[in-house]
Amino acid sequence: MNRPTLRGKPRQAAAFLAAAITVAVLCAADVLARSYPFGPRTREVNDLGNQYVPFHAHLWDLLHGRADGGLFLNWQSGFGSSFLPDLGTYLGSPFALLVAVFPRDEIDLAVYVITVLKTATAGAAMAWLLLRLRPGRWWGAGLMGAAYALCGWSLADGSYNPMWLDGLIALPLLCLVGEWALSGRRGPLGVLIVALAWIANFYTAYMATLGAALVLLLRLWLAGSWRRRAPAVLGRAAATVALGVGLAAPLVTVVYFGTKHAFPGTERQFRPAAAEDVLARLMPTTYAFSTPALYVGTLTLLLALALPFHRGVPQRVRAGWSLLVVAVLLSMQWTPTHLAWHAFSTPNGSPYRQSFVLCGLLVIAAWHSLARGVPGPRALGAAAVLLALIAAVASGSGLIRPYVWPVLGVTAAAALGGLYLLGRAGRTQAPDAPPPVSPPPAAPDTHPPVSPPPAAPDTHPPASPDGPAPADRRRRRGLLAGAAVVLLVGAQFGEAAATSAVDTRLRLDRMDDYAPWGARQRQQSEAVARVDGWPRYRTDPGREQTVGNDPLMVGGQGAQYYSSMTADVLSRLLAALGDGMTSRGRSVQSLDNPVTDALFSIGARLHSPPDQHQRWNPRDRAPVTVTRQDVPPLVTVRPSGTGVPAAEPKVSALGPSPYRNQEVLLGAEVYTVPSVTVRTGDGRQPPRAGDGLLGVVLRKPHTGVPAGVPTITGRCPAGSEAYLWAPHFSGTARLAGGPPGGRRPVARFTATAAKIAAMQRLGTVPAGGRFRIDLTVEGNGTVPDGAVGCLDTARLAAAVRRLKATGASEVSVSGGTLHARLPAGSTGTAVVAVPRIAGWRCAAGGRAAVPAEQYYGLIAVPLDGSATSLTCTFHPPGLRLGAAVGGASLLVLALLGVLGAVRRRRLPGRPDPSRTSTHPRERATSAL
Repeated sequence: MNRPTLRGKPRQAAAFLAAAITVAVLCAADVLARSYPFGPRTREVNDLGNQYVPFHAHLWDLLHGRADGGLFLNWQSGFGSSFLPDLGTYLGSPFALLVAVFPRDEIDLAVYVITVLKTATAGAAMAWLLLRLRPGRWWGAGLMGAAYALCGWSLADGSYNPMWLDGLIALPLLCLVGEWALSGRRGPLGVLIVALAWIANFYTAYMATLGAALVLLLRLWLAGSWRRRAPAVLGRAAATVALGVGLAAPLVTVVYFGTKHAFPGTERQFRPAAAEDVLARLMPTTYAFSTPALYVGTLTLLLALALPFHRGVPQRVRAGWSLLVVAVLLSMQWTPTHLAWHAFSTPNGSPYRQSFVLCGLLVIAAWHSLARGVPGPRALGAAAVLLALIAAVASGSGLIRPYVWPVLGVTAAAALGGLYLLGRAGRTQAPDAPPPVSPPPAAPDTHPPVSPPPAAPDTHPPASPDGPAPADRRRRRGLLAGAAVVLLVGAQFGEAAATSAVDTRLRLDRMDDYAPWGARQRQQSEAVARVDGWPRYRTDPGREQTVGNDPLMVGGQGAQYYSSMTADVLSRLLAALGDGMTSRGRSVQSLDNPVTDALFSIGARLHSPPDQHQRWNPRDRAPVTVTRQDVPPLVTVRPSGTGVPAAEPKVSALGPSPYRNQEVLLGAEVYTVPSVTVRTGDGRQPPRAGDGLLGVVLRKPHTGVPAGVPTITGRCPAGSEAYLWAPHFSGTARLAGGPPGGRRPVARFTATAAKIAAMQRLGTVPAGGRFRIDLTVEGNGTVPDGAVGCLDTARLAAAVRRLKATGASEVSVSGGTLHARLPAGSTGTAVVAVPRIAGWRCAAGGRAAVPAEQYYGLIAVPLDGSATSLTCTFHPPGLRLGAAVGGASLLVLALLGVLGAVRRRRLPGRPDPSRTSTHPRERATSAL
């Protein structure tokens, strides 16, 4: 862009600069950290690898017609899960659609590009907003916009939670909507922006809406016409938000009801962070998970700290923005307001997810300090003193590392030096030239002048009364301004890149991480494609998982599923059957067990070596293999008089033993559950577990203390398959003995406060029936009563044959609808091997569809012998309500548009109040 273009389109130029700086910093930081895609280190930590990348992969499959399911139902995860709540939670952003243009095996790169583009868009939106709030230097607005996009919250939290970055974009956009409400302009566009923000990610959009409301209230107060204008302005703003949220209701209500039916998370009590930790997070290159990430760059922080002392800014403006920043900071530390920021529910993860709002307010405050002229030496001196005090208090925090001080010192010196030079450039003009004059106030409903003031380095100095300024003064002024810009941009660039690189490295050290798409996933995907027989049977991608949503990544239809929307009925049912899970029940795993494979019609199962990316896994280069099993169809019939209760049995009716629970759902006795004896390494019996837990407690031996091997002994039928269920045990188990020349496989169990271990197969019970299980204890754990079950495979095969004989002869699936053809004269209960999550309606034969009943958590439909077909259809709960609200909002918006058009046609000679304003208070609004 040349200079005339910049003068004519300063907002566009500022937005472009903010986006360019943001992209350059993020890429440079990843080069420094040697992080994907610029280095060998993975960037997929925690939920990024477990949830966001897999859900984007599923979206890719949907867009290319390769997914099992549709918008309503995801057949690949959790044996059939509601997909629309996941879409609204993880994939609502328009940026998510960009995955379609990438190859499927470059899904990690697609998510990275989307993350960078979202962050850059947030910077561009903030730069645009700043020039709307107050005219000033376009490059200064671009620099401040980049500071917002590269704030600590974005680098530390948003970078691996890309769905939250939509809130980072929403805040400046919603503040723009507030400006339009203040001036009475662009109402329909404001409604669409609100709707888009809430569709993209309603969670962070809620926080951004609260922040924009605070900004609007302050702007109204600064306008000095509170009593006269507040009712109309606040009414317009409230109507805009209500209509926008109403348009987003079809997705928002589905997400809301999805959370109501989800497995409950752990209730947490909020504990405010220590003051020194909060202040430490204002410093560059600091990182922590449970403290507010408030870093906005040293330049921005200095300008914000200088605002209260900047005499060029009206006292009312100084006081208003400074008090708002302090009030929001304090609200983050007080439990009632903390809950209000998080929709009255303390998050399970990071408790300061609203930090981006405070970062935005700091940037706006800094802009008011810069846009009215560079703060003078006194203001900058006061800001430097405050920064030194903050650093002194923060030095007592454990978050401060040695490299923080050099980075802070260099950037603070560069920022102060750049501001000093910029101030000198503004004062370098002809001796007789008049002082720079602020641009005249603009009406709030017109575009305010946004060209730089006369002192800007990209404009010519005003001519003196005696003639134009000498060439040497212009040259000196340009050199000073150029040096200032180089210092300011360079300091911010280097500081932000260093902070982002440090965050990336520390996050990788402290969180679980996962490898991007590679040879392991490619082999699994190819193996699934070779044996996939859906919907005749399911193909499970395997017990040895790579991420928490393997079926979405490599294909197949298994139990494995990790989402904030994991259904309560699914988690409780699989736990009752002996499954393992993490994330306090919201990440269920694959259960490698022939009985549950029969129950859920898993006819093919992958067996992969442990993921070699995880350093704690044993080194194993075995190939991916597939086992096949004869299983019943998805729909089976449990005849009357075979023990099926008359009333629909709930999951809660199942007992404590997973072996007996599997038999209940199978309708046959296939396990022997023997009495066992547990002994510690020194031969003693361990203590019984307290607090109502069943079983005995095994403790990890102290280092250096010689001890034998803890054991479990008992007796089962010879030749049966031995399984161990120890959900709260960490360690290994091996069945003693084994085939000649070989050893039994080792089963590994991992249990923590947030994880329970799955039931695992140990091998064949030796001749004589006496077995011994050798244990290694890696942490305190419990071995429950009834821990061992011995499976009679012949009985299981007979039960499967019976279920196949009476089951559906044909099953077809289309989107969220399942259709089955039943044998003539079927009576009893048709059981569909799908969790009975809320939203299922079924019809037998030609009857009207009614809400599905359940059979211990599975879909059940009573049969009277007359029906030869069964149809079950899924509709996400809340969709009808949301569609009604959305339709009503769209109708109201259309009516308002028609009324506005009619009113303008009836009054053609009357000036449009949204275009002109004569009241001096109103004309001054945009100059605040």
